[in-house]
Amino acid sequence: MYCEHFGFKESPFTITPNPRFIFFSKNHREAFAHLFYGITNRVGFMELTGEVGTGKTTVLRTVLSQIDDDSHRIALILNPCLSGLELMRSINREFDVPCEGLSSSELLQELNRFLLAENAAGRTVVLVIDEAQNLEPQVLEQIRLISNLETETAKLIQIVLAGQPELGTLLERKDLRQLSQRIAVRYHLRAMDFADTQAYIGHRLEVAGGRFAANFTAAALKKVYRFSGGYPRLINIVCDRSLLIAFGESKHEVSARDVATAITEIRRVQNDTVPVARIRLLLAAVLILCLGFAGYLYQKNRMAVASLSSVQRKPVPIAESVAADAPLESDSTQRNDPSRLTERDSARQAFGVIAGLWGSSSSASEQGKAGLAGFLVMARQSDLQVSSVRTNLEFLYFLDVPVILEVNIPGVTGKRYLVLTGRGQGTAVVQPSLRGKSSLTGEELNSIWTGRCYFVWKNFRKIPFLPSPEAQRREVLLVQQMLVKAGFAKAGKSGIFDGATVSALKEFQKARGLAADGKLGIQTLLLLYRYGGSISVPRLEKRGGGYQG
Repeated sequence: MYCEHFGFKESPFTITPNPRFIFFSKNHREAFAHLFYGITNRVGFMELTGEVGTGKTTVLRTVLSQIDDDSHRIALILNPCLSGLELMRSINREFDVPCEGLSSSELLQELNRFLLAENAAGRTVVLVIDEAQNLEPQVLEQIRLISNLETETAKLIQIVLAGQPELGTLLERKDLRQLSQRIAVRYHLRAMDFADTQAYIGHRLEVAGGRFAANFTAAALKKVYRFSGGYPRLINIVCDRSLLIAFGESKHEVSARDVATAITEIRRVQNDTVPVARIRLLLAAVLILCLGFAGYLYQKNRMAVASLSSVQRKPVPIAESVAADAPLESDSTQRNDPSRLTERDSARQAFGVIAGLWGSSSSASEQGKAGLAGFLVMARQSDLQVSSVRTNLEFLYFLDVPVILEVNIPGVTGKRYLVLTGRGQGTAVVQPSLRGKSSLTGEELNSIWTGRCYFVWKNFRKIPFLPSPEAQRREVLLVQQMLVKAGFAKAGKSGIFDGATVSALKEFQKARGLAADGKLGIQTLLLLYRYGGSISVPRLEKRGGGYQG
C-alpha cells in the first residue's frame, strides 16, 4: 500500500521469511558459528533455543546454506508433533530411506544402513528438528536412540534440536539426562540490542529499495526498540504499521509519535492481553504460517540464497529480463559477454578481472581449463590462492570480498563465470556485463548462479594454514601481531601457537561471524589481513548511496 509512496520495490517489513532480507546481528553470528562448528566437526548433538521471533529459523537456514551439497545429506523436520514411529518414518522419508509399513526397529535398521553407506562415501548426515519443544519425552528418547548409530571413530548423524526456551527446560528432566549429557553444542539466541536493531531496520529499508526512502527519527528508533525488545518479528510489525501511518499523512519521515500510534493500534488488536515478554501467544498463528513458508523456501532455494534443500530451481528468464532493460552494447562489450564465450574463455576472462582487483596480472595460458582445476593453474601463475565453496549471496556480502561466481546461462551449454565486484540497492554488481547489464537483482542472479563460487585471494605474508602447534615461529608471530592489532591482545607475541593464541583466534572468528574453530582457514586469513594486517584487501564496491556495511 505504501511502497509507491516511499519508493520501495517491496514491503520492507513483511513477517514471512525472505532470504533477501536476512540480517545477522552479533547474536545471530555467534549462533551461526556454534552450529556451523558443531556440524562441520561432527560433534553429534546440538541445541539452539530462543524466544519466538528471535530468528532461529533464519540461523538454521543460513547454516545449512553454507554446507556443501556434495559432502552432506540434510533432513529438516518442521512439524515435530509426531509419535516416535511417525517421526522415524518422517526422518527416513526425508533421506529417501524405506519407511512404509515398517516397525520402529525396522526403520532404525534401514536408517543405520543408510548412515553407514553415507559415512563410507565420506558424506555427513544432518538432521534438523525445528520447534523441538513440542516433542514428547518418549519421542526425544527415540532421537537419543538414533544418536546411538555410530562407529568406533565417527558419529554417523549430526542432530540439531531447535526450539523455544521450553526445550531447554524439557531437556533438564531427570528421565532425559542421558540425552542432555550428549549435547555438545548449546546456544541460546537472545534478542538484538539497540545498535543491532537500528542496523536491522536500515538493512531492511535498503534491501526493499532504499535506506533513505523512509527516515525513522532517532526518537522513533528508540521507541521501536523499547516496544519490541529487539525481537525481529515485533520490529517488523511495529515498523510496518508506523510506515503505514506516515504514509497516511503523506510524510517520508517516521516520528516517535507515529510509532506510538502504531503501538497503540497493535495493543488494541491484542486487547491489551499480550505483553512483549510473552510474544509467543501474539504470534502463534503467524509462526505456523512462517514455518510452512520456511518449508516452502527450503524446497525452493537451497542452492540459491540461505535456503534449505538441494532441488532444481526454476530459473527466472534472465535472457529476456536482462535483454529487455539492456542498453545498446558496444562491440567490445558484446565480445566479452560470457554468453558469447566458451566455458574456458569465460573462466580466463573472469580470472583476469579478479586478479586485477588483487593487483596481480593474469598470465593464464591459452590451454587453461575451466572450473577449479583451471583456476588453480591460473592462480599459481599469478601468485594467488583459490578455493571453491558453496554459499549464498548474503554471506558473500558479509565477507565483503570479490569472488568468481559459477553460472548457468539459459540457452548456453556448460558453465560460465561472473565476478561479483559490488552491491547496490538490492542489486549485485558483476563483471563482465551479462547481456548488457552489470547490475542484476538478487532474483536474476540467483536464477542462474549454481551456488558455487571461487575465492581468489593473495596470501600477502605467505602465512600457511596453522593446524597444529608445530607451526614455524615467524609465521605464528605474524598471526599473533595481526590478532593483537585487531583488538585481541590475549594472543600475545610469543611466536608459539599455544592455547592463548588459539583462544584469541576463536574470539576473532566469533566476533567476525566465522566458525570459531581456532584454525586459519581462507576466510579467517582474509579478515585477519583486513582488520589486523594494515593491508588493503579488496572490498565489494558500494553503489547507489545505500548500504555501507
